[in-house]
Amino acid sequence: MHTTPKREFIPFALEREMSRWEKIVSFNISESGVWPISLKELIQDDAFLQQLLDAPLDYPHVQGRPALRERIAHLYDGKANADNVLVTVGGAGANHAILSSLLKPGDQAAFMTPNYLQLWGIAQNNGIHCQTFSLRDADDWRLDRDELKRAINPQTKVVFVCNPNNPTGKVLSPSEMSAVLEAAADVGAWLVADEVYRGAEREAAEITPSFWGKYERVIVCGSLSKAYGLPGLRLGWLVAPPAILEECAARQDYTTITAGLLANLIAEYALQPAVLQRIRQRTRNLLREGYALLEEWGMEQGQRFTWVPPQAGAIAFIRYRPTVPSEEFVRRLAEAESTYAAPGAHFGVEQHIRISYGLPPDFLRMALDRVSRVVDFFS
Repeated sequence: MHTTPKREFIPFALEREMSRWEKIVSFNISESGVWPISLKELIQDDAFLQQLLDAPLDYPHVQGRPALRERIAHLYDGKANADNVLVTVGGAGANHAILSSLLKPGDQAAFMTPNYLQLWGIAQNNGIHCQTFSLRDADDWRLDRDELKRAINPQTKVVFVCNPNNPTGKVLSPSEMSAVLEAAADVGAWLVADEVYRGAEREAAEITPSFWGKYERVIVCGSLSKAYGLPGLRLGWLVAPPAILEECAARQDYTTITAGLLANLIAEYALQPAVLQRIRQRTRNLLREGYALLEEWGMEQGQRFTWVPPQAGAIAFIRYRPTVPSEEFVRRLAEAESTYAAPGAHFGVEQHIRISYGLPPDFLRMALDRVSRVVDFFS
């Protein structure tokens, strides 16, 4: 029997460390979504509640309930239909399915950085050659177009972006989106856009434009975890040409098979227009109130903390003054202050921490005070 030489596995450092700390500290500010909504707050329809209670705990449609897929398709301004949607177990499931469908060992792919490094890690573990292009810290996280051109060549099979971006909260401008689309189209590469933060805009009243429909080789990933405050459902999706979704579903058969029935039903309820409007308003309220508090705290701190104001998402990527590695900073924060933030090293950027500000005000203020004390310790 032929065997493939074993390569060293690269763990997903961000998730490994979050799983260690997030449920044991008093203040977890490492998450990238808004404060989770309760079932009591979400479900305000007795008939639907009874439907949940009566539902047999069976498998749902493996690709997602048809009505749910229709409601997801409606998020894309009439440019998608149910045949373009595959429901997955969270955005993580969507990412895994699409990467394993489009790439094989030895292929080349280009990745935006900084970023949530799940896709990069899967690619590394599968023998895929990875090039990167940056959003530049020194330029308010604008796209480095020269790096983009250098990272993409005729051998590039897939270009991966995250918009709005995790961890910076940056939203690509129309011209930056065009630059990414043109770079992918020039070499015939697929463009995979992680858009899980669409709908969590802090500044703009409009939803961030999607890449979907702007190029025939675009695939987008979405989720209810971040902008919707429903991470416990573990409900995500892919929007793609049907032939690609068949490839992704075939791979999902080997892992999760399908998202659960209750997650399908609750997601379907959450995405009906009146409920969706209520969820989006809750998200914006949390973001605006939380960011005002974060700005107030930042003013009190002087230059000990600086950041580029995030345009979307519930996250701020904060540079701190002491020249101490971010993992050491966060370890001190967790052990001495029972507070956990995500270290910048887990996004490829040192001397930063990622924190969530889409949190209840009293909770956020107490957590930020503890972050200040860690800077005091290292100063």
